[in-house]
Amino acid sequence: MSRASNAAARLRGSALGITAGLISWLILVEITSGILQGYYVPLFSDIVIHLGIRDGDVNWFEAAQLLLSSIVVPIMAKLGDMYGHKKVLLFATIVTAGATWWLAFTGTFWTFLLAWALQGFYVVWLPLEIALIFERGRRGEHGVSLTRRAAGLLVVGLEAGAIIGALAAGRVFAASGGDLTFTLMMPAIAVTLIAFVIWLGVPESEPLPGRRLDVAGFAILTGGLLLVTGALVYMRMIGLYALPAITWVWVAVLLLAGVGVFWWFVRFELRHEDPAIDIRVLRRPEMWPVQATAFLIGISLLGAQGPLSTYAGTDSSLGYGLGLDATGRSNVIGIYLVSLIIGAILFAVTSRKASPRVILIGAAALVGIGYLLFLPFHQEFWQVLMNLMIAGIGSGALVGAMPAAAAAAAPRGQTGIASALTNTTKTIGGTFASAVFGVVLAAGVGAVASETAASLGGYMAVWAICSAGGFLAAALLFMVPKVAFADTIAEEADAVAGESQVM
Repeated sequence: MSRASNAAARLRGSALGITAGLISWLILVEITSGILQGYYVPLFSDIVIHLGIRDGDVNWFEAAQLLLSSIVVPIMAKLGDMYGHKKVLLFATIVTAGATWWLAFTGTFWTFLLAWALQGFYVVWLPLEIALIFERGRRGEHGVSLTRRAAGLLVVGLEAGAIIGALAAGRVFAASGGDLTFTLMMPAIAVTLIAFVIWLGVPESEPLPGRRLDVAGFAILTGGLLLVTGALVYMRMIGLYALPAITWVWVAVLLLAGVGVFWWFVRFELRHEDPAIDIRVLRRPEMWPVQATAFLIGISLLGAQGPLSTYAGTDSSLGYGLGLDATGRSNVIGIYLVSLIIGAILFAVTSRKASPRVILIGAAALVGIGYLLFLPFHQEFWQVLMNLMIAGIGSGALVGAMPAAAAAAAPRGQTGIASALTNTTKTIGGTFASAVFGVVLAAGVGAVASETAASLGGYMAVWAICSAGGFLAAALLFMVPKVAFADTIAEEADAVAGESQVM
């Protein structure tokens, strides 16, 4: 065997070995991320009492965290590309840990709101993890497919953590005799421990030298995101609190201003040598459909969970709804999370042999089919579960597939920001849908026998929009080149050639 072949074998072996160990540590990180996402939901009623606020004020927690995460995720991911993804991952984890400890000991609404927003730094974990794995596996013969499989496993860890968190919260609260401070310390301990895991167990990536942060570009992007997400949050408040009709004028003004700022951002970035976000890369046929899919899937993945819960709890005497109590609704959400895990596992198992493009198209189509089935089949418990399982399997596959596909389509030095953008666009899609759904469902309140239940037509509109989003995403993904996201040995060959010249 030639020395070049031996070098290639060593590269593959070392890359696969390091990446396998890295994936194990990062799965623990995603389990912790899932715990953060699942732990607090069962405690919201007790948090409301503790802070002395109204139930509706809880929506401000989500709004603040969405606003902050949509801004910091692209910036942090870019810093990871520039200075090393581990460094930024560790920094984001330390900020998250500090905010989580703050949540446990704060007792006022505004301090809790600020701490909750800062906890949103955990949203950047998954894009940075994908970038770490992809950069480690880049030299291997199956680096891209390895990243896809790893992404599926990370999503399994994420959803498993969400289930663990949701189940643990109530039990810890009961075991502590209703001590909310002690109960809220548990996720803080978990995040603190995971910071040590990252520090000691996760190897650093190799950033490209000579990079600089496009501060002006990120400032423009931040302004656009604040305007658009602010308008969407405002729109959601209209649905929740029945604000005056004149409020729509301000929503329109903010949205138009945001679109104008984004147009300015694109023009600015096209002239920049080292842009915050490389618009030319985003325009590639293997990249823009993935980012568009992230937005469209965010509609159902993030925006439809509230309507799902309220529909499950709607009194069935109205002729629709399941009439489930809190435990029954929790079981529905739990089954949906399990379907996400199944989808992520299927993605991890099939991602090496099946065409990545076909997997993406099929997963998006499953989301469309699942929500389309809600239109004729929504009156029986088993029908709702069947629909959710179909949509959940597709969503679970896409959660892992989208950041991995974006990383595979990005040039070296831009894997972090490309992966992060799928998260940002997904968040904006979910925020958009949440705002629209809130208005749609509120429009039907009082039009039926109940003064609080939304109309069946409102729920039908929600399901139709989610279904249309899935099918549109599948159609857009057909525009991706058939050979996109495939494994390549070009970089390995370059590395081998370089080593051969040294020898």
